[in-house]
Amino acid sequence: MEMAIIAVCAALTGVGMGYVVRMMIGRSGLSGAEQQAEMVLKSAKAESETIRKEAQVQAKTDVLKAREEFEASTKQRRQELTALEERIDQKESNLDRKVAMIDKKEHSIDSKIKAVEEQSVTLREKEQEAEKLIAREKQELQRVAGMSREEARKTLMDRIESEVHSEMGILIRKLHEKAQERAERDARKIVCLAIERFASGHSSEMMTSSVALPSDDMKGRIIGRDGRNIRSLEAATGVNVLIDDTPEAVVLSSFDPIRREIARQSLEQLLADGRIHPARIEEVVAKVSEDVGETIRAAGEESAYMADVQDVDPELIRMIGRLKFRTSYTQNVLQHSVEVAHLMGTMAAELELEPAVARRIGLFHDVGKALDHEVEGGHAVIGADLLKRSGESAIVVNAVAAHHEEVEGESLYAVLCSAADTISSSRLGARSATAGIYIKRLEKLEGIANDFDGVKKSYAIQAGREVRVVVDPDAMDDNAAAVLARDIRGKIETDLKYPGQIRVTVIRETRCIEFAH
Repeated sequence: MEMAIIAVCAALTGVGMGYVVRMMIGRSGLSGAEQQAEMVLKSAKAESETIRKEAQVQAKTDVLKAREEFEASTKQRRQELTALEERIDQKESNLDRKVAMIDKKEHSIDSKIKAVEEQSVTLREKEQEAEKLIAREKQELQRVAGMSREEARKTLMDRIESEVHSEMGILIRKLHEKAQERAERDARKIVCLAIERFASGHSSEMMTSSVALPSDDMKGRIIGRDGRNIRSLEAATGVNVLIDDTPEAVVLSSFDPIRREIARQSLEQLLADGRIHPARIEEVVAKVSEDVGETIRAAGEESAYMADVQDVDPELIRMIGRLKFRTSYTQNVLQHSVEVAHLMGTMAAELELEPAVARRIGLFHDVGKALDHEVEGGHAVIGADLLKRSGESAIVVNAVAAHHEEVEGESLYAVLCSAADTISSSRLGARSATAGIYIKRLEKLEGIANDFDGVKKSYAIQAGREVRVVVDPDAMDDNAAAVLARDIRGKIETDLKYPGQIRVTVIRETRCIEFAH
């Protein structure tokens, strides 16, 4: 608008100037002056038109700028209003949550007030009980007032000691039950884990071996003229050769499985060779004895390798190998020893003990059975003496000696050895003795103990390895009980055939019972 006014003013000024110029020209000359005036007038008009157009453009630009500024201001105001609405909504939501929290706190306060009222009632009851106790204590103090200072102190100490002993006994019993429960649970877990990780086959043998013959005519050749061949064979091998009506078979009988094996191989070679006479028999038996000795050494080395036991004395290797031909309740002792070694190693690892030491004990635990028919005593003690002479550590020697509780165990390895030995021998299929024979053996063992005077009851336990005898305490004293144990042991040795050894335990117990009314 300002530019338009300026343009109008400029135009009016131009017109005025043209008029003045025209008047001046008119004075000097009308023709020239008019032309000049027209030119000036045209120039003024053109300039005024240009100024007017520029003013219009500038006016439009100002209008657009003002509109943009108004729109920007309006948009900013709108955004501020939107933000204000969001803050108002947020505050309303916060107020709703605060109202809910206040309601919850009011409910909690009501509950607490109710609980406080109940506690107040309980406290009043306890105050009444305390007043009663105070009254009784006052009476007790009045009674004690007649005592001396030492007597009162002694009475008070006796009461406190009695209460402490009672509480301590309850606590000890609870801790003992909890520890026993946990120990049994962990023991079952370890035993199951050991059985799952190791399982082996079982081979069973008897006290006799049978040798198949190509024909019954060979029995006469084995016997020889006047029985010289069979006598030579029995003298060279130390076994009994039984020739009966069994078709095409000869039975070899001996308590020593190594002798029986030598006799079996020798007889098989003699039958294959066909030359059976005393000189040939002695030659073959000598050769087979050397071969069996090498077989024993190889079996010992193989078992040590299978059990992962190293640095074993050569004499121990030979004794371990002899167990290949030894059985216990028809269970092969060498396979049993390797299995016990693996079981002990697994359980020792779970108990954070030394698996190598445990496997060594497991492999050697029945080594005494290689000598128990030559040396007096139980195989556990015999094996421990052999290990001690071979330079084994005291832990190994003690664990082997204690695995049947003949001596006291000095480490956890002794307990593990006993457990692994029981697991290996009691698993299904490990020992092929029938249940009937097993029950008869236990019944006979208990019957021998029950035949003695003064015996109330007897129990055969641990698969017949121990018999516990309960005697009448009024019928005999401790000295008589010791004599009874020795007599039962002698009777068992005379009347009963059994592998290993049987432990006799006589129990004489006196009970004093009173009733409080």
